[in-house]
Amino acid sequence: MTDDLSTGKRPRPRRRLSNVIRDLHPGYLAFVMATGTISIGTFSLGPSWLSRTFLVIASGGLVVLGGALLVKLVFFRPDIAADGREPERVFSFFTVTAGADVLGVRLALSGHPVATAVLAGAAAAVWLTLTYGVPASLLLARAGDSVLGGVNGTWLLWVVGTQSLSVAATTLAPVWPGQSELLATAAVSLWGIGLLLYLLLVPLIVLRWLTVPITPAALGPPYWILMGATAISVLAGAKILGLSLALAIVAATRGFVEGCSFAVWAFGTWWIPLLVVLGLWRHVMRRWPLTYEPPLWSVVFPLAMYSVATLSYGGVAHISFMEPLSRFMLWVAIIAWLLVSAAFLKRLARPAGGSHGQPTAQTPPQGAPSAAS
Repeated sequence: MTDDLSTGKRPRPRRRLSNVIRDLHPGYLAFVMATGTISIGTFSLGPSWLSRTFLVIASGGLVVLGGALLVKLVFFRPDIAADGREPERVFSFFTVTAGADVLGVRLALSGHPVATAVLAGAAAAVWLTLTYGVPASLLLARAGDSVLGGVNGTWLLWVVGTQSLSVAATTLAPVWPGQSELLATAAVSLWGIGLLLYLLLVPLIVLRWLTVPITPAALGPPYWILMGATAISVLAGAKILGLSLALAIVAATRGFVEGCSFAVWAFGTWWIPLLVVLGLWRHVMRRWPLTYEPPLWSVVFPLAMYSVATLSYGGVAHISFMEPLSRFMLWVAIIAWLLVSAAFLKRLARPAGGSHGQPTAQTPPQGAPSAAS
């Protein structure tokens, strides 16, 4: 590609596609997470045609982006390995688990539990590989530099991926009564693991904020996962509360799950104004350009998941104010999805000339501080 650029020629379509796949951001399946979650929300709140539209888009996104990641794994393994060694990026691979689970849950709503089971099985295999492989690589394969310097919001995708498996398990439990006890136990276990991972990772993020100078480049869109991880934890808790009390694990943990889910929902709600303030500081006060970058889907997903989680928890806990709040947040998420999609199409229409997989906002505007984090 460098030769094409130096001669002023556009890269050939095949080479351009190869470059796109090679540079594909490991967290691009956040697009599927965001789109699928909006489809779930509109399935419950309407309109139904919009839900079907987002389902088609999410399904296509999983096929295209999942296929591209597989191609990258086969033909560009050194690039995958490089992402796996970077603490700033490696947790983004958990979007594969969450994207597959979110789409699977939506397909179950349309009466396709077998597809849900297939996607959940594939997601579980990826999760098992990552949930032990990623910490091991960060702990054992580092030459001596501190991993804490790479802590950011993407680390919470570990929580999101874990809770997405819990949601998938609760979705399948009523469909397969013979396996409901096993699935319910798995769901509660994964919910607990996800909750403890959140409590473990958030202090690391706050510690980095307090010890490393904050720059506009460092304070990017993935920090919205601070709220998104709480939202999907609440959804997983609500789905557990919706299971039959005849299941021993549900009867034993119902009170704890209900109380913790509300506390987590309240904490997630608390995050929203702070994240908005941080965004205004980044883009208004520090004049960071608001252009398309793949992690922007990490803003859309939390908004959509907050809506779905609020609706689900409000329903099982009989809290009336949560439904109108959910409707409002769903339309906020839809508007955010449209804006990010428009920015993506605008970026796609520009002549080839940069890295297709990297955020375009990595170069600070003139007069802005360095992006070193």
